[in-house]
Order: sequence, then structure tokens, then C-alpha cells
Amino acid sequence: MQTVGNAGLAMERECCRCPRLVAFRQENRTRFPRWHNAPVPSFGCKESWLLIVGLAPGLHGANRTGRPFTGDFAGTILYPTLTEFGFANGIYKESCSDSLVLNGCRITNAVRCVPPANKPLPEETRLCLSFLEEEIAAMSQLRAIIVLGKIAHESVLISLKMKKSTFPFCHGRFYNIKNILLADSYHCSRYNINTGRLTEVMFRNVFRHVLSVAAGES
Repeated sequence: MQTVGNAGLAMERECCRCPRLVAFRQENRTRFPRWHNAPVPSFGCKESWLLIVGLAPGLHGANRTGRPFTGDFAGTILYPTLTEFGFANGIYKESCSDSLVLNGCRITNAVRCVPPANKPLPEETRLCLSFLEEEIAAMSQLRAIIVLGKIAHESVLISLKMKKSTFPFCHGRFYNIKNILLADSYHCSRYNINTGRLTEVMFRNVFRHVLSVAAGES
């Protein structure tokens, strides 16, 4: 058994909660035997004040490298942004062996295992909620959560025991929930960037606002 994400919650490398994801994992272990191909642990210290929640590991990204947003397009947007705003130091090289270190920031996903076509089923998201719930509960200094996409947004709301209908997802919207700032952003995926649904300026503005609120400037 492998403990991941800290928080005292043991997540089995062979987690069998979601049959479809288990089958996909076994397929990938056959095709790519040197890859991580297991639930992906969180990255960053659990004493951080900012938590970033994505959707799920990418097949050629975190599922390959074993670190969230590492090795795929989204990481090339997220990690330079974190560095720009002081949440990361070092060089991001799309590999866990790089020198990247997070500062005051922790990264996780709503679903810990890679799903086919990067689309988890609602039941798979539900079955993974306990890991996110304990992740949030273990972060004693948590002051802000940036969610990347609607599924991550709704997973966080459920984890905080809040009604989804009361806090609809909308990029650039901010909510104060139980003394935690919840910040909505579109996911920094290749599709969203290439189609212009999300620009790097829009993405950086979310982080800028979170920092300004944390500093008491707004």
C-alpha cells in the first residue's frame, strides 16, 4: 500500500474503486510499462495556504510522470504561472527529476487516476471524493482554492458540504466559503488555450486576484 497526498489517507496503488479506470490502468501498464500508471499523489506541502484542484491525470502527463500537471501541455501553462507569482522555484522540465519546488501551494486532482479520453464518469468522480475531502481537511492553513474547470469546482463544493446550485461555476468568479476563497478558472488545457476560451492573461488574473485578497489588498 502506498500513502499518497499525505493527510493520513492511504491510497492503494492498486485502488479498485472504479472498474473502468482499473481496466484502463492495466491496459496502459501493458503498453507503457515504465510509466507511473497508478493514482497520482498530490504535489506540494500540506501546510500550504493555496490548493489547486484539477480534473484528472493526463495520459501522457501525470499518468506517465507521477506528478500532477507534469509532462503535458497544461503543465507548461500552470507551472510558469506559479513561478511568476512566487508559488514555485526552480526549473520545470516536465519530469519529476527537475528542480521545481512549490511554495505555499499544493496541487491535486478531483480524480486521481487517468480516465479514458480524459473524461471521468460522474460515478468515478464521486468515488474519488473521499480523497479530496481528506486532502482539504488536512490543510490546516488553507485560505484559498483555485479550481480548474467545472468538475473540480463541484467536487470541492461537495467536499465542503455546500450546494452546487448556490455557487455556480464561472471563470473569474470568486466565492468566500467557510473562510476559504474559492476561485474559478477554466482548465489550462491545450483545447481551451488554442480555442481562446482561456488566455494566459485570463489565467494569470485569477492568481493575481487570489494573491491580492490574501495580502488584504481587496
